[in-house]
Amino acid sequence: MENKRQIKKRNNVVSFIPNGDYYYQKALTALERDQTDKAYKYIKRAAELSPDDGLILMQYGVLEMELQNFEHAYELIHSAYHLDQNEPEIVFMLAEVSGCVGMIHDAQKYALKYLEMEPEGMYSVEAQEILDFVEFEKDVLENLDESDSEKMVGQEKARRLMENGDFNKAIEVLEELIERFPDAWAAYNNLSLAYFYIGEAEEARALLRHVLRENHGNLHALCNLAVFAYYEKNEEELSSLLAILAKIQPYEWDNRYKLGATLALIGQYEQAYKWLRSMSKRGYEGDPGFYFWLAQSAYFSGHEEAAKQAWAYLVKMDPTKEGFEPWQDGAGKSTSLENSREIIIDKINSRFTSDRLFGFFLLKRSAHKQEIIAHPKWIDVANYNEVEKLCLAYALGHEFSKNAKGQLSILRGMEVAEVVAEKYGVIQHESAHVLQLWFALFELAVQADYPFRNVKALAASVDYMFHSAMDEKVTKKQFTEKYGISAATLTKYSDELVDFVPTDV
Repeated sequence: MENKRQIKKRNNVVSFIPNGDYYYQKALTALERDQTDKAYKYIKRAAELSPDDGLILMQYGVLEMELQNFEHAYELIHSAYHLDQNEPEIVFMLAEVSGCVGMIHDAQKYALKYLEMEPEGMYSVEAQEILDFVEFEKDVLENLDESDSEKMVGQEKARRLMENGDFNKAIEVLEELIERFPDAWAAYNNLSLAYFYIGEAEEARALLRHVLRENHGNLHALCNLAVFAYYEKNEEELSSLLAILAKIQPYEWDNRYKLGATLALIGQYEQAYKWLRSMSKRGYEGDPGFYFWLAQSAYFSGHEEAAKQAWAYLVKMDPTKEGFEPWQDGAGKSTSLENSREIIIDKINSRFTSDRLFGFFLLKRSAHKQEIIAHPKWIDVANYNEVEKLCLAYALGHEFSKNAKGQLSILRGMEVAEVVAEKYGVIQHESAHVLQLWFALFELAVQADYPFRNVKALAASVDYMFHSAMDEKVTKKQFTEKYGISAATLTKYSDELVDFVPTDV
């Protein structure tokens, strides 16, 4: 069977402009070279560009099956079937993936349909094997509740929609699910999160109260309430919920995972590590999310070796996470501002542009970067000015063009901050004040089209200006030696920056 699961070549001429077929062909080339990670990336992009191409969706689903992501594979192949119900290969793959997610009767139905379409087709042997299996296990399968599989597939679809920021569509999926299955408590809990993320906090809480009334002590509902209290900075409610969660000793994997991930999210790293590590030690093989939270909780509770092991598992499962380790740019700097989620969130949500610029600089270096940028409320791009958007792009790793004047100014301005941070090593009280002054000057200098020609000299100048303003007994020689520039250069750039000193600094 495995040798048949190959992305088939098409005769289409690939357009010069990258489209679905272009990435489809690149996926084919990657597979021929046994580069599964690249093939996955390309077929995913092909599906994004050609969402109405049934064969591309089917092949994406086939790769997901190979990776044992059966729920997503089912969704993709089921969508492909709705687009092209007369393609035999799609019909067979729908039979196979239906069996993988426990929808045995559907597996039987589509295997029969495939054999009707192609009695001697490429997959006729495998289709017959599906039918033989169903017949052999019919006594067991008669008592199989396929509603559990249907609920699982629906919730997986909603989860991916939420991960992609499509909360309204996720709400539609989950509301349909709970209408069909009124006791699907997991769907209620996920629906509450979706409502909370679109700003409907009261609706979200109402759903959780309903769950707790009908399903007393539901751990997922309690955890979600704790997350809401954390985001809303309701310390009293959060403290009360944490006291309840501390008394809970979950036995099931799902509940341990939820408790551990929630505690890690709200910064209770020691307790989070306790629960997630207990699962790992007992042989639990989690999804990428499990290893992400295990690594986070391990690192921030001082278990760096365990954090590295967990992150290695994560990268093996999801290679795109390489380079985003919690200790990236922050090893040994757990007290540094860039590793304070609360400070970064406060900065990027400040009403002052200079604060937001500083926040983006910290974000680039932070172990919490992925978590912060994934949250729908913490970054509001629509309300940022052009300078702020460019600085956010810098934080997210955007490659700037040195030939574009506006981008070059932003790049050099952020490089000044990088030089200052490098000299101090750790961004704490003293260096934070220097950087805060720099971003106040930077904001006004950009507005004045200042050229930012000498990055090192500007870094030395802002450092010198801050300490001079604090009435410290400092000399220019200290800063010329520290930054490796001449006294004349320091004087020149300090004089230029004075023009941008805001009146409130």
